[in-house]
Amino acid sequence: MKAGPPRALRLALAGVAVMLLVAAGGETSDFMPKGGRALLVDVVAPTAADLAAIRQEKRTEAQWLEFAKAQKKPLTEKEQATLAAYLAVNMPTANGAAALPPDGRDLAWEGCQSCHSLFAGYLTQTGSATRWRNMFLAPFHRNIRMSAQEREEFARYSEINMPMKVEDIPAELRF
Repeated sequence: MKAGPPRALRLALAGVAVMLLVAAGGETSDFMPKGGRALLVDVVAPTAADLAAIRQEKRTEAQWLEFAKAQKKPLTEKEQATLAAYLAVNMPTANGAAALPPDGRDLAWEGCQSCHSLFAGYLTQTGSATRWRNMFLAPFHRNIRMSAQEREEFARYSEINMPMKVEDIPAELRF
């Protein structure tokens, strides 16, 4: 009996197929809940001076949650929690950092699809931040190039925002 290609090769080819389908379809992560960076920039929309001050502040997650609740543009409870978690994990930023750190949505979109489908492996999964942190202990996830801070951001975003409803996921990503 002739054996097919090794499992690792099949997975790699599936990952490439996903990336090509997404690129061809012009898909973006817009269907996913906004991450903390996007909420800060798009919804809170601080002035340059306000953003500079925020980037230098160290607060607890509870304190950042109060900040999120006090915004003029109302945020849902999930958005408030997502923003507070992002700020608690990522602020203050390094002096001279040119950009805000990526948020959980950025990290999932850019990192997960290179090996497997977002649908089965991420978007439809639920778990605590501990479960998402532990995912990085698996042999095939250990070598993902994410800092400890990025892994924590991914875990907090995922705990708050996953799973998504199947009908909210574009049909071309449901595999």
